[in-house]
Amino acid sequence: MNYKQTIDYLYSRLPMFTRVGALAFKKDLHNTILMCAQLGNPQNKFKTIHVGGTNGKGSTSHTLAAIFQQAGYKTGLYTSPHLKDFRERIRINGTMVPETFVTDFVNRQKETIEAISPSFFEVTVAMAFAYFAEEKVDIAIIEVGLGGRLDSTNIITPELSVITNISLDHTNMLGNTLTEIATEKAGIIKPGIPVVIGEKQTESEAVFLTKASTTNSKIVFADQELSTTNTFREKEYLVTSILKNETLIYKDLRLDLNGIYQLKNILTVLQAVDILKNKGYTLNDKPLYTALKNVKTLTGLQGRWQKLSEHPLVICDTGHNMAGIKEVVQNLKETPFEKLHIVIGMVKDKDISGVLTLLPTEAIYYFCQPQLERALPAQELALQAKVQQLHGNVFDTVTAALNAAKENAGKDDLIFIGGSNFVVAEVL
Repeated sequence: MNYKQTIDYLYSRLPMFTRVGALAFKKDLHNTILMCAQLGNPQNKFKTIHVGGTNGKGSTSHTLAAIFQQAGYKTGLYTSPHLKDFRERIRINGTMVPETFVTDFVNRQKETIEAISPSFFEVTVAMAFAYFAEEKVDIAIIEVGLGGRLDSTNIITPELSVITNISLDHTNMLGNTLTEIATEKAGIIKPGIPVVIGEKQTESEAVFLTKASTTNSKIVFADQELSTTNTFREKEYLVTSILKNETLIYKDLRLDLNGIYQLKNILTVLQAVDILKNKGYTLNDKPLYTALKNVKTLTGLQGRWQKLSEHPLVICDTGHNMAGIKEVVQNLKETPFEKLHIVIGMVKDKDISGVLTLLPTEAIYYFCQPQLERALPAQELALQAKVQQLHGNVFDTVTAALNAAKENAGKDDLIFIGGSNFVVAEVL
């Protein structure tokens, strides 16, 4: 098979969460363990950092990768989902895995794939581990796909576990309360391995403390150790300084990931860096400053409060649950515009009504649906939005919705595109 045929085979042959949702979620690690065992357990041949949480784990993973990369480490990065190209999921020093590796891997593993019927995600995790081992990376940042305890990535023993925060998402698989979800996320905490929790939250604190005590893992809540101060915007950057116990430790960090919600993520990242320094990693201030200013360039990250054009200003963001949309709305409030146009589509298994209650009623809406089976029909989205006093027109495709928004928008207006990773992916 050539590359296109290989990707088509993976998409069509394997249960894929982005396409079919919960049906693709395998509630055990059996297939991943089996595939990796047949590959010689590549996950044990390089050092890792494991990053989980509900929101912010992608930004946190990319930022940590940028810091290691800029500090001179050969750095692997495994994330999901991809937005434009499957190979975005597997990178070394920001460069995507070669098409030839993807093709060769699938051709070599086809017999195993046919025999055990793994999910799409299980195959991509094994592929990433095999690639990082073959390329002898110094360290790899591994982002959890879903949950933690039963996620396919959870066969590694990392240098550090990181859990950004907990909010309600994927409740049909992870639980209906923050405590239940936290229990799943806490599953990445390993015996004797330190863990950084990004945000101390009443509902989840005891879960993490109990698990860390059970595994004898040092636990730190980043937002209890560090804080931001003197935050402002400077051109394309969010500028902030960091305090530890009221003492300035980083002055005027410039973040190219400039959504206001990145202030939470940067505390998580810097707390992780502090622990990793104590473990012997050389992560000095100069490369750190450079990395934070260039995360998108160094790692290829897209879709985080990303500006696509000006006059009118067009911004997209992949936030898609209530916690993520709250952060989006806060960013909208801090962005000047004449009129606000929102191009929105969602998938069926999200808290649709919860998200819609958070959105501004004064905006003009362009309801659409991404091209996948899980998509919520645009007409249904519009009907649910109307209940929340959100009004606009319905469009068959994301492209048609965006084109209509551009036609209607004045040069000083803001067009925001979001509601789903897959809406943003189609725009990009």
